[in-house]
Amino acid sequence: MIHELLLALSGYPGSIFSWSKRGGLQVSQDLPFLHPSESSVLNRLCKLGTDYIRFTEFVEQYTGHVQQEYNPSPQGQTGLHGIYLRAFCTGLDSLLQPYRQALLDLEQEFLADPHLSVSHVNYSLDQFQLLFPSVMVVVEQIKSQKIHGCQLLETVHKHSCGGLPPVRSALEKILAVCHGVMYKQLSAWMLHGLLLDMYEEYFIKQGPSSGNVGTQPEEEEEEDLGIRGLTGKQLKELQDLRLIEEENMLATSLKQFSLRAEMLPSYIPVRVAEKILFVGESVQMFENQNVNHTRAGSILKNQEDIFAAELHMLKQQPLFNLVDFENLIDRIRSTVAEHLWKLVVEEAGLLGQLKIIKDFYLLGRGELFQAFIDSAQHLLKTPPTAVTEHDVNVAFQKSAHRVLLDDDNLLPLLHLTVEYHGKNPKDSTQSRDASSSPREAPTSGWSALGLSYKVQWPLHILFSPPVLEKYNIVFKYLLSVRRVQAELQHCWAVQMQRKRLKYNETDVVKWRVRNHMAFLVDNLQYYLQVDVLESQFSQLLQRINSIRDFESIRLAHDHFLSNLLAQSFILLKPVFHCLNEILELCHNFCSLVIQNPGPMDDRGAPQLDVLVTGFSRQSSLLFKILSSVRNHQINSDLAQLLLRLDYNKYYTQSGGTLGSFGI
Repeated sequence: MIHELLLALSGYPGSIFSWSKRGGLQVSQDLPFLHPSESSVLNRLCKLGTDYIRFTEFVEQYTGHVQQEYNPSPQGQTGLHGIYLRAFCTGLDSLLQPYRQALLDLEQEFLADPHLSVSHVNYSLDQFQLLFPSVMVVVEQIKSQKIHGCQLLETVHKHSCGGLPPVRSALEKILAVCHGVMYKQLSAWMLHGLLLDMYEEYFIKQGPSSGNVGTQPEEEEEEDLGIRGLTGKQLKELQDLRLIEEENMLATSLKQFSLRAEMLPSYIPVRVAEKILFVGESVQMFENQNVNHTRAGSILKNQEDIFAAELHMLKQQPLFNLVDFENLIDRIRSTVAEHLWKLVVEEAGLLGQLKIIKDFYLLGRGELFQAFIDSAQHLLKTPPTAVTEHDVNVAFQKSAHRVLLDDDNLLPLLHLTVEYHGKNPKDSTQSRDASSSPREAPTSGWSALGLSYKVQWPLHILFSPPVLEKYNIVFKYLLSVRRVQAELQHCWAVQMQRKRLKYNETDVVKWRVRNHMAFLVDNLQYYLQVDVLESQFSQLLQRINSIRDFESIRLAHDHFLSNLLAQSFILLKPVFHCLNEILELCHNFCSLVIQNPGPMDDRGAPQLDVLVTGFSRQSSLLFKILSSVRNHQINSDLAQLLLRLDYNKYYTQSGGTLGSFGI
């Protein structure tokens, strides 16, 4: 019977020790020579045999092959699968080896001494009475919850933190085997830019992050604050400016790779995972797009073998040490970040590229765009057609030559785009951001004008298409301000030609309205170019020159762009809408003056009256918004614009209204 017992404990039940799926391994109840106490001891041993049989079934089921057919969606898999599961089974099988050896030793002992009893078997296998049930809990949890990939690491780690030394030691050994898979994926990703994850088990995935952004309910009360045109909802938007700015800064563009948060074990911090993601993305970008093979070395400075050896040493450690792990990740990240800094700043000329961005997207070359506005005015004042884009680019090239901008390497990289009815958008970002553009309806070519720039490798990782689209939004806004400013200056020239001629009361109104409009637009232009663009750009250059880390440069650039969008009020809808209305009124006023340079007739006078009234209303609304925000001490940018507009208190003394006089 002892041999029957040893065979049953080895996974081969017989007539004395029977097996059932529900009850497991049990001693037969039909044996008259067994005392109840002996049956109790035998059934206690049978529990070990039951666990062992279920362990071996689990191992055999998932070790032979990982998965016969590859399905890219884990949700589509009906059963457990994956390389981490296979590693777990390998560790579990090695855990069972001492048990098998103990059964072999017992058989040798019983062959040498036939008088040994069942109690000796019970004593020899007592070390597994605590271990097997605890490990079975882990196996059952994996099977019931269909735990997949790196989630296995989290499950085994949690159960290894118990107070039973044999259980903790055994689960730590299984965890070390599972970590072997993670280290191999880590080495392939960080050293070679390869994502070896065909079963979607790793905590890094290809594609954007799957985070869902909750939408705010639109059922908000339009609370009247006693300020004409400014509601409680609009003031709340002003108060939430900082949150909007931070959201814009943290809203990551659609990256090629992202973190799979549900797969990240809790003992690996997110900050470490972000570093791993950054290193792998950088290495892959460098490996895949290394068009210039004359560059010496690699992005890791030919230290791949050294880092691979250090990762292998970490893999050989019996316990996972976060300090050693993070230190190695930091050294690899520092090597990559410094090499990228050298590649981007020194070799690719980041500062020169930023100067190009400033000169064209942020209108740094004012003389160029002044010449372009003059030459393209007749092309863009009407709704655009299919040939408008070509004609506009020809005018842009001529304007560049006129101001002696003859860089043959730069001009081909710049291209003005004109959206017209029937044209297919190139990507979804244009349609998504259309609501944020200064001119929503393409009623004229100016409202449909945009600028595209072909960014050279490797600066595309800094100036991605979504980033350039945000620059394009700022470009459209700044160009609209500059164009209106030029139109008001042209109106002044027209009025100066008629200053010695006879004039009437409508001419006086036109002069005063133009003066007030020019005052507001000139101060807005000065605020945008000096207080916002020059200030933020100098801070960005100072930051870039003080660091040698690419990630810090990318963060500084993100801050720069988000500050541009915030401080130019593109994100602040009430102020942005009010300024656009003022610019539209100024444009209509200039068109009316150009069409009627002399005294207004019966048709022009009512139009002028409407424009004067509208400008007075919008300037009053702008003043009240700026004053309200300043009183609440919410945002210094609005206070700075108010300081520009009301530096001599004329705005205040006129009741916050410009152009408030009748015809």
